[in-house]
Amino acid sequence: MGAKAGKAGKPSVGPRAFARFRHAPPAAVSCYFGHAPLLSMGPFPGQCRFSIQLFRTTTLVDSAWLLDFIELARSGNFSRAAELRNVTQPAFSRRVKQLEEWVGVTLVDRGSHPVELTAAGRLFLGQASEILEKLDKARQMAQVIEEEANGTLRFASTQVLALGFFPKWLRTIASRTRIGGINLIANGLEPCEHDMLQGKATFLLCHYYKGMAFRLPDEDFTSISILTDRLMPVAAANEDGTPLYELDDHKDVTIPLLSYEKQTGLGRIFGTVFDIAAIKPKMVPVASSHLALLLGLALEGRGIAWVPASVVRGEIERKRLVEAGSRQWSIPMEIRLFRPRSKLNPAAEKFWSYVAPIAPSSDWL
Repeated sequence: MGAKAGKAGKPSVGPRAFARFRHAPPAAVSCYFGHAPLLSMGPFPGQCRFSIQLFRTTTLVDSAWLLDFIELARSGNFSRAAELRNVTQPAFSRRVKQLEEWVGVTLVDRGSHPVELTAAGRLFLGQASEILEKLDKARQMAQVIEEEANGTLRFASTQVLALGFFPKWLRTIASRTRIGGINLIANGLEPCEHDMLQGKATFLLCHYYKGMAFRLPDEDFTSISILTDRLMPVAAANEDGTPLYELDDHKDVTIPLLSYEKQTGLGRIFGTVFDIAAIKPKMVPVASSHLALLLGLALEGRGIAWVPASVVRGEIERKRLVEAGSRQWSIPMEIRLFRPRSKLNPAAEKFWSYVAPIAPSSDWL
């Protein structure tokens, strides 16, 4: 909004500027004039008296304030919310107060324990959450548009495959066609599935076993089997080269199991095939973690771990680990690449056309 200088350089509100606020209540209205906060009051013909307050800048809401407010509503405690938001409590409290000043109402009842929202706060909470979701969606869409324009391929991959298999496999395709930019998100299977469902990734590289719990519906996604693999039991070796723990030993023994968390991809596959409570010989879980830690514990002789043959090949060759049972204890699985069935951008479709199964060999397994 503009303002014109009147007599003696004092600001006055021009008729066009005033028309924009003629139906507003008689309260202070923020607008710009020059470079300093100024106040002008005056009667206007045929209208009531208005107070127009002119500020140097208008206050803009910070998305961090909204995130703080949502976390406070979730936790009901200023100290806990500040810790979760990784800020000091005084700074957190100031930001909540700044949000209340921006909204113009009290959002939080500070006298209640745990902290509760006021009626206005509860209404604002739903709107704030929706605003942040829309902002995040808009950010993702903008990134996708830019990446598609640049020919960037967006991958989600389980951590098991991201470091070793993915770059080696990608080189086999790059030797046949030009590949532009690569955006790789390495995570557990569940977050990777989420990224695919949310459109944050175009391709998902993971281990797969038919019958395992899997969140990508067949009607919306398709896939190619890239390489056969197997989940094999391994253990540290005795001096004579035999496994420290032997699954085919039918003696009445208890074997320590190094297991995956159930929500992980390999944990889902293992749980689909084996019921720990029914396995003979008896197995007792002594650790539950990710592959890297389980491998380390197996090397230390802490128990048996089921690991992908494609990952543990080097340790087997160096005889640091040995197979702890016959092939009946192994779980056949695949490394698969998933994509949406809907049409992709040209760069992604071209890449997909070069994806093909790899024949099993000593180079991979």
